[in-house]
Amino acid sequence: MPSPLPKTPNRPSRDELIARYDGRAPRYTSYPTAVQFSGAVDAATHAGWLADLSPDQAVSLYLHIPFCARLCWYCGCNTRATTRTEPVAEYVDRLIDELALVEAALPGRLRTRDIHLGGGTPNMLSREDLGRLFQAIRHVFRVSPGAMVAAELDPAVLTRDWVQAAAFHGLSRASVGVQDLSPRVQAAVNRIEPFEVIERAVGWLREAGVLSVNLDLMYGLPRQTVADVNNTLDAVLTLKPERLAFFGYAHVPWMKTNQQLIKDSELPGPSERLDQSEAAAERLAREGYVRIGLDHYALPDDELARALAEQRLHRNFQGYTTDANAVLIGVGSSSISRLPQGFVQNHGLERNWRDEILRGHLPAARGVALTDEDRFRGDIIESLMCDLAVDIDAIRASHSHIIGAGPDLTGAFAHLAPFVQDGLLTVEGAKLVVTEAGRPLVRSMAAVFDAYLDPDAGRHSRSL
Repeated sequence: MPSPLPKTPNRPSRDELIARYDGRAPRYTSYPTAVQFSGAVDAATHAGWLADLSPDQAVSLYLHIPFCARLCWYCGCNTRATTRTEPVAEYVDRLIDELALVEAALPGRLRTRDIHLGGGTPNMLSREDLGRLFQAIRHVFRVSPGAMVAAELDPAVLTRDWVQAAAFHGLSRASVGVQDLSPRVQAAVNRIEPFEVIERAVGWLREAGVLSVNLDLMYGLPRQTVADVNNTLDAVLTLKPERLAFFGYAHVPWMKTNQQLIKDSELPGPSERLDQSEAAAERLAREGYVRIGLDHYALPDDELARALAEQRLHRNFQGYTTDANAVLIGVGSSSISRLPQGFVQNHGLERNWRDEILRGHLPAARGVALTDEDRFRGDIIESLMCDLAVDIDAIRASHSHIIGAGPDLTGAFAHLAPFVQDGLLTVEGAKLVVTEAGRPLVRSMAAVFDAYLDPDAGRHSRSL
């Protein structure tokens, strides 16, 4: 049984909360996190896991496009800048080859209803290359009528012709990168983008019948203030996006060398970051948006908001999602596949990814095989991250036929005591509910259930 927890919360100051909780924690787009991936899971493992899928298994598909016309200094993605078309076309050739290798490993022509193009900048693909890629997808998979096709877009290099071509291939959801509209902030992150460019891109998407538009915004950027956040929202809300993501900038220059171009002295501190996040939350609530998890917002009739209300929200490497498929097949350099047996990640270096494909091998580099305890803990963490609540007894019961009583979580509950005492979390028996004040720290609460986390390793971004 969980250990007793304090019932009467304190009311710590903002500075006290920051001092206690501004450590480092994963973003929990998977459990175990990618830190636990190793070469013990390789191409042969991946092929075996694909072959073991049921022929009637529905799958989701992710394709990574690691090219951008410009390299934004804040970016933490696996991408590189190019203005040449040849390397992009050659990359599509290899994507098609990888799809053929996946096809050879699969037990049949599986059905897909969710296709996501990420990056990088998928709209760096020419219309011809986009057509070749979708032809290959439809050859390998049975694409369901009305399948959700999503793409991450850079409005600076988007064209009306590209949007129309993508719509022909089924584009139905688009995420448009905005970040912040202040010229001062844009200069500090090497991403100059007037509002008119965003407005034009959204107009083309609406014109082509793309019914769900998400705008990606960020807080915690260099030189950014609450006024910048509010001014950016003033502008973008005129476009009436169905969704907004408001990510906290993760400053990890030891992992991403481009971030070394950002001056640490220009970054807002944790208290300023919280001010920016809270200002956006208050404004979006007034505009009728539903706050979802850590950093997403959606209109009440959007599928993401409905999934939250019906407790069928999920979290994967693309963030919060309504995608309930148990299988995600990742194609392209650095992409990650999620299979019932575990996670597999392709080579992150494009040349290594390409070389393995040319040798006729699936380009898997590393991964992790899931244990029964991983699945149990992963469900707890996902429930906290998505619903800001979890009934551990209910999750334990759903896993009891495999793990019996399961792991002893007494120690985890003991680590939750400070959150309860500070009014960030309520606990009744085995039911945990994150308070609104505790929402910014949900990653830290989820980390209590992470059996692998080394809090002193310094591998993750700060919690606040």
